[in-house]
Amino acid sequence: MSDTVTDTTPAWRPPTASERGRILREARRIAIVGASADPARASNFVATYLLSSSADYHVDLIHPTETEILGRPVHPSLRDLPEPPDIVDVFRRADQTPAVAAEAVAVGAKVLWLQLGIVNHEAARIALEGGLEVVMDRCLKIEHARFHGGLHLAGFDTGLIDSRRRRPARATR
Repeated sequence: MSDTVTDTTPAWRPPTASERGRILREARRIAIVGASADPARASNFVATYLLSSSADYHVDLIHPTETEILGRPVHPSLRDLPEPPDIVDVFRRADQTPAVAAEAVAVGAKVLWLQLGIVNHEAARIALEGGLEVVMDRCLKIEHARFHGGLHLAGFDTGLIDSRRRRPARATR
């Protein structure tokens, strides 16, 4: 007999476009971990979009020291939410995401969503073992806009085919 233990944790695989679309359609409550009051930060931009009429979600903002962002109350942690979120959208450094994944599992979230540029396979393993779906290295705002025809908002679809500057039309006499 061998003393080796077989790992039964399912390996993370990127969800397909249809799976991401389903996640966004089924979600009603999104918690943004790492929300920022700074309008230059991506988390502020995403929160602004999700709080607009373009998206029909209840949005909870999570930050340990802020009390209000975009005129909304801020919770210090996922554990302080009145209800479990469907999606935990994470704007934290990759090395901080395993702790967020563990907290997302503990509060009964359904999906751990690591924003564009954030990948951590340990966080994915924790979330998968806890029964959550996992999306990494994807912007929730861009994905929502893609599936709801809103990529033109905020300049994602400018209508330009190339980067060359157009010349103004000449006036005729």
